Amino acid sequence: MEIKVLGPGCPKCQQTEKVVKEAVAESGVDAQIEKITNVLDIARYGVFGTPAVVVDGEVKSVGKIPSKAEVLKWIKK
Repeated sequence: MEIKVLGPGCPKCQQTEKVVKEAVAESGVDAQIEKITNVLDIARYGVFGTPAVVVDGEVKSVGKIPSKAEVLKWIKK
């Protein structure tokens, strides 16, 4: 599983990355987590608000910090 956290590094983006890492650790799912900070790379996902979370190429969240429960739901499917 591939998870990307999109954002320039703002506090909300950092919090989102933390939530995603905690959820992955808790779930035991084998996932690669990548932080994308380049604005052009972020725009390639059609995302114009950050933070955003992409799971296996599918945009799951834009413009908010997802809850750990939301992230667990996305990665346990």
